[in-house]
Amino acid sequence: MEKKMMILGASALQVPAIKKAKEMGYRIILVDYDENAVGFPLADVKLIVSTLDQEEVYRQALVYRPDVILTSASDGPVRTAAYVNEKLGKQPDLSYEDSICATVKSHMRKRLEQCHVPIPEYYAAADFREFAEAVERLDGYCIVKPADNAGSRGVVLLDGRKKGGRWEVGELENVYAYSRGNSRNGIVMAEEYMEGPEVSVEAMTVEGKTQILAITDKFITPPPYFVELAHCEPSRLEKEVQERIREVALQAVRAIGLKNGPSHTEIKVTQEGPKVVELAARLGGDFITSRLVPLSTGVDMVGASVELAAGKKTECAPRWQKGAAIHFLQAKEGRIEKISGAEAAGRLKGVEEVVIYKKEGDVVHGTKSSSDRLGHVITVGATPEEAMEIGEKAMGLITVEWETAEHSAAAKGAGE
Repeated sequence: MEKKMMILGASALQVPAIKKAKEMGYRIILVDYDENAVGFPLADVKLIVSTLDQEEVYRQALVYRPDVILTSASDGPVRTAAYVNEKLGKQPDLSYEDSICATVKSHMRKRLEQCHVPIPEYYAAADFREFAEAVERLDGYCIVKPADNAGSRGVVLLDGRKKGGRWEVGELENVYAYSRGNSRNGIVMAEEYMEGPEVSVEAMTVEGKTQILAITDKFITPPPYFVELAHCEPSRLEKEVQERIREVALQAVRAIGLKNGPSHTEIKVTQEGPKVVELAARLGGDFITSRLVPLSTGVDMVGASVELAAGKKTECAPRWQKGAAIHFLQAKEGRIEKISGAEAAGRLKGVEEVVIYKKEGDVVHGTKSSSDRLGHVITVGATPEEAMEIGEKAMGLITVEWETAEHSAAAKGAGE
């Protein structure tokens, strides 16, 4: 009898998992709210359903009876997969209770705190009054973020050090509204701002034992927004620091209760030592686990995660160590007139891929979240330094021309 796999999500980030499942001979049931999702052409069954709608996904699972239900690189569907697996009586690799702790930041912080995992000081605010009190406790200098979202949406630095805690009318309210508007459950987090380098730890857990495959150096936009502009493997931090990072990441994975599957743990290296920014019981996004880990280590994390979900044995031992990097093309506010140079960048030795997300005429509002970025370049080299250098050179060949104010006014006038 043909086996069926339900995959929650059909975006570009899920495509590698979809392809792996098809290679394994599964009939693919894809779930995504976007009828134009790029993965849908690969589906045997296409379900236009939100991956966050647990009851509807459960109802569809009762209809199609998949042998395996999984998601790949998105947080919200992790909860849905755990919920549906439990409702169907399947033994989940992450319980529904643990999936909440792995995806909702307020629950995550509480679980990590209970398990003595190093984290920043934090407060979860259900309304503006609680938020204002939390900001005061943090001396007006803190990270504000939605408790239930990803991709840097709604994340902003609140810096009141020069204000002496005295805010302009509406200023604090606007920050709260911005973050709450991106929070699915309405909870806003106020957290201690952590200074220091940021990394992510890519790992696979098999039967409760976690193997760290890579530590990824992360490069972020300057405040007030925190959008990832580049990643590089392996990490270039000192070995002693990397060892402490590994210890904290393993603590975090144990705390969350993951039995089988991938994890992506973001960590800040502060003066007090490494502290967990966030933990995801899934593959890392931004092509870290789908492209960078295979290029730098030879390990197919996507394939391994699908095999684990299907109950198969998998091999996760690194086969080599090379440098791999991804650079993202940053946006400013305005309308794109022209993007050129991508083909020239793609011809450079060491460039694996150049992808442009936006097109001429698109309007963007700066780089406030990962969805605002214009494209990416993936590179490989003998060392992380070489991979980064090639990426920077390739990025220098890509030019973005923005519509001028005069052009915009002329176009508006012509249309009136």
